[in-house]
Amino acid sequence: MKKTSEPGKTRWHRLLGRLLEELLKPTGVLVYTEFPVMAGSPQADILLLRKQHGEWTPEQLRFLPDGIRDSRAGHILIEFKYTESVTKETFRQISGYEYFYRQSSNLSQKEVQAFVISSKTPKNASLNTFGYFPTEVKGVYRHDFWMLEKIPLLCLNSLSDEPHNAFVKCFASRKKEKLAAFDALKRQGFKMLRAQIQWLVEGLLCFWFSEKGEYMETLELTPEKVIEMGKKWADLILSGLSTEDRLKGLETEEVLSRYKPEEVLSRYKPEEVLSRYKPEEVLSRYKPEEVLSRYKPEDRLKGLDPRDRLNGLSEEEIEAYLHQIRTNKN
Repeated sequence: MKKTSEPGKTRWHRLLGRLLEELLKPTGVLVYTEFPVMAGSPQADILLLRKQHGEWTPEQLRFLPDGIRDSRAGHILIEFKYTESVTKETFRQISGYEYFYRQSSNLSQKEVQAFVISSKTPKNASLNTFGYFPTEVKGVYRHDFWMLEKIPLLCLNSLSDEPHNAFVKCFASRKKEKLAAFDALKRQGFKMLRAQIQWLVEGLLCFWFSEKGEYMETLELTPEKVIEMGKKWADLILSGLSTEDRLKGLETEEVLSRYKPEEVLSRYKPEEVLSRYKPEEVLSRYKPEEVLSRYKPEDRLKGLDPRDRLNGLSEEEIEAYLHQIRTNKN
């Protein structure tokens, strides 16, 4: 049974869970933290629940780290160790969670998979004691024993620098790996993500690397506090930037997408807008009669060959018009 966290102590699995929720919920993955694995008190740190089984979608894979992204299970249980080291008790605990969750939810072994994610890197001696060995994927360790073979161990410090690992690597214990993860997020278009995700990541960055970091270590961090911290941090940085610096790295369409067309066009004279287009591009949006109704008859006929002017008139109409001309002359 998971012990209740001490008052004032940061529940790091809630922060990782909130980040995964912000990232994955729009893609159809439900994310829960401290999820009851049976009709009692035992709770798993994080549960990822896919609405459909089979392969992860490309959109979901963007945010899933190595190990988890290779799983075909529709229900993923995660035991996350940030300040604590991984122990034998960790694997006993997650094995129990996986079993009780399957039983209480009436799911098969193929439908559920459990993972242990460790912020710290266990020593080789500890890994040998646990019976875990490295796989061909950096940072992913497995066990041969039948009870643990479906429970991989992910070591955040050792995961590769691939973009899909960057979000979870923000929680690595080594500062070098944290910074590499934040840099990777910036390179892959971090500013394109929703504001809540940006503020959460920036709040973590502020917490870990600001001058007040040591003081804040004593505080209980909640996802809401970290998001607010990130928002204030971002506002503070933006307030000191020029307009040009704020817009650096943004495509024109990214900026304009924030405004309605009429808000953009109201800043320009009609001729300034129309000068950007060829006449046929402008006229193609209107019916011929809509365009011609703006002109006097003599203006419409200017430049036309006489045969083009008469085209469409019957012989009787032409004769009648000529007769009128002769009569007016007399």
